[in-house]
Amino acid sequence: MTASAILPADTEAATGAHQEPGEDSLLGGRVRLMQPDAGYRAAVDPVLLAAFTHVEPGDRVLDVGTGSGAAALCLAARVGGSRIIGLERQPEMADLASRNITLNRMQGRVLVVRGDLMRPPPAMGPASFDRVMMNPPYLKAGAASVPPNAIKAAANVEGDARLADWITCATVMLKARGTLTLVHRADRMDEILALLHGRFGGIVTFPLWPRAGEPAKRVLIAAVRSAKAPAMLAPGLVLHGPDGRYTPAAEAVLRDAAPLTL
Repeated sequence: MTASAILPADTEAATGAHQEPGEDSLLGGRVRLMQPDAGYRAAVDPVLLAAFTHVEPGDRVLDVGTGSGAAALCLAARVGGSRIIGLERQPEMADLASRNITLNRMQGRVLVVRGDLMRPPPAMGPASFDRVMMNPPYLKAGAASVPPNAIKAAANVEGDARLADWITCATVMLKARGTLTLVHRADRMDEILALLHGRFGGIVTFPLWPRAGEPAKRVLIAAVRSAKAPAMLAPGLVLHGPDGRYTPAAEAVLRDAAPLTL
């Protein structure tokens, strides 16, 4: 890993073949997002993560593993007055995130920093963030075939940084009483809760139900650094109706930038 740096919008990717990304839109067009035509592409998870991350004006937010910047930009579009820093290890994705910041005219509110979550850049400083949000790779290292596309592999399968390292990064970077929010697979919920135990309290688990009556495949989790409050299981959100379309509640979040409330 080279020395971490804040990337200007016109920085070229440091490694890998250049591929001009295509453009998508999120939040009903409020966010424009360039994404690689091949490899990992952000879908609804970062949008839901941003909606679940409740910030106050003046809050300093860290988006760990920001990728193309989808969650950071959705949060900035939904809530004004906060400063969001995206930490990204892959040069290609850090470059793309900085381009997306410029595309959305968010230069004064969102920055991308290139660096490793296991060795956060010294300039960021421990205990300096009010909120940390993250969308870690869902698959354990060695438990799945690694996709040949390096960007997709890093997004889907744990590399050097395991889930415990992601949680440790949040623990170090958050202020006391600061809040961590993350989205992950429901079948790793017990592992996540075990990693949070003793370091976080007030833990809220928010299931994302594919359809009413079906098991949740994803969960959103919020936890407060150094808090002692008990855990809570929230009602969650049903994403799709019987016809396969998004439910009105899901549409409000995904298209109309409504927050996810407990």
